Amino acid sequence: MGASKHLSNDLKTKIIQHHGLGEGYKKLSQRFKLSVSTVRNIVRNWKTTGTVLVKARSGRPRTISERQRRRMVRTVTVNPQTSSKDLQHQLAADGVTVHRSTIQRTLHKEMLYGRVMRKKPFLCTRHKRGRLRYAKAHLDKPASFWNKVLWTDETKIELFGHNQGRYAWRKKNTAFQEKHLLPTVKFGGGSIMLWGCVSSAGTGNLVKVEGRMDSSQYQQILENNVQESVTKLKLRRGWIFQQDNDPKHCSKSTKAFMQRNKYNILEWPSQSPDLNIIENVWCALKRAVHARKPSNLTELEMICREEWSKIPPTRIQTLIGSYRKRLEAVISEKGGSTKY
Repeated sequence: MGASKHLSNDLKTKIIQHHGLGEGYKKLSQRFKLSVSTVRNIVRNWKTTGTVLVKARSGRPRTISERQRRRMVRTVTVNPQTSSKDLQHQLAADGVTVHRSTIQRTLHKEMLYGRVMRKKPFLCTRHKRGRLRYAKAHLDKPASFWNKVLWTDETKIELFGHNQGRYAWRKKNTAFQEKHLLPTVKFGGGSIMLWGCVSSAGTGNLVKVEGRMDSSQYQQILENNVQESVTKLKLRRGWIFQQDNDPKHCSKSTKAFMQRNKYNILEWPSQSPDLNIIENVWCALKRAVHARKPSNLTELEMICREEWSKIPPTRIQTLIGSYRKRLEAVISEKGGSTKY
């Protein structure tokens, strides 16, 4: 019956009419361009039931009731980190025993899928207001403004990849809703800390941070690398220095250092790595470095420097060229987290 159930009832009726006129299965299959077995099944069904219609089958009843299904959806919507095992126990309390795959299929039908939670900095109301204010103030800045910016940051690069993520139930295009995010704090072995800078002209200096960086070491890094990078990248007079609001960046001694050296500082909202294009450059660097599988920290540092020098200016220019979209995303989210 597999093939015959997909045929129209009109066609089946014609087959029965011609069969009543004495045509055999083979002749009917040639006339209607069907297999002999399909024709035979249609005729047999008609002889048995007196109709060419395929009767609806009742099928196996659902184990999970409609009420329980609604409760499951409500549970994972309120708490997206609820596991299939938790839902399994919830159903067991109602006397319903099902496999976790049944629960997953039920949620999939509601367009809810288990996904790794995205790691994003925790944002309080004050952070969101600052981000929104920054986005609106810089939304209409011309490309020439962003081309003058020296973007800077520190990052930790691990010898053996990244930590595992966590899952949450969510619908499509809801990855960056606050309840689906995994809040993080800066810098959590086998790793090194790097400071680097980039501009529209390409990558500037890359420096390994020795030990735990404080304000004094940070100022020393700036003293030895910023002006050299500005010259290398051909940034003209009026160039702008970007940094985040890490305590060592904003200490009294660091502010005094920057005033002495006449740094033109870009006002920066706290908890906003998604607004710093160098974060995307770090991601590209880490992918390239881990693809080469360094075996020790010395090799890790060497490969980092090699891959840093290979990053093309066009990649950074593309990031800068789409910067307005980041600002629009922040405004759209009212200062909340974005996909960047």
